[in-house]
Amino acid sequence: MKLSQYSCTEFSNKLASKEPVPGGGGVAALAGALGAALASMVANYSIGKKKFLGMEAKHQEIIDKSVELMNKLLSLIDEDAENFEPLSKAYGMPAGTDEEKAEKERVLQAGLKVAASGPIKMVEYVYEAIKIQEELVDLSTKLIISDVGCGVQMLKAALYSANLNVIVNMNSISDKEYVAEVSTRCNNMVAEGSEIADKVYNKVVEILG
Repeated sequence: MKLSQYSCTEFSNKLASKEPVPGGGGVAALAGALGAALASMVANYSIGKKKFLGMEAKHQEIIDKSVELMNKLLSLIDEDAENFEPLSKAYGMPAGTDEEKAEKERVLQAGLKVAASGPIKMVEYVYEAIKIQEELVDLSTKLIISDVGCGVQMLKAALYSANLNVIVNMNSISDKEYVAEVSTRCNNMVAEGSEIADKVYNKVVEILG
């Protein structure tokens, strides 16, 4: 069974064990998926309300985008686990001779880029989901706007967590040009996404207050 198909209890128990997956990457993807799902829920509750008549198309767009990102992030729970396996095997390769050391390093470098690919996508998808919450905060009924705040906080946690998984892989990759490009792109999304998330959360608190 795929990790994304586990019950909450099964996933948590597996996470708490000594097994290598799921780990921080899977948790980041799950947190992002939950944050995106909350956006869809809020839009579903707000669509068609008297205050927002004429905004049905925008609410539906938010629902569609949020569900798409939710599903992409859920798929990354399994992709991240699958991508870690070849890297884990590479660390166990023999390195007794110069030839073995060179082959191990070659396999490791390739495995690190594969392992980083999931978290990189997580950062991108979560960043997109945070921008959806930025739109949603002005299109939510007050009755459920606390869930916009909950959703954006989940996404902020996912953004930081996913980026940590990018960083840990970048630190061991020898391709400096690749590392610089990925790090700059992800760091920019984290900085902007975090700023947007804080702005949305503070607006929710202000509305509730």
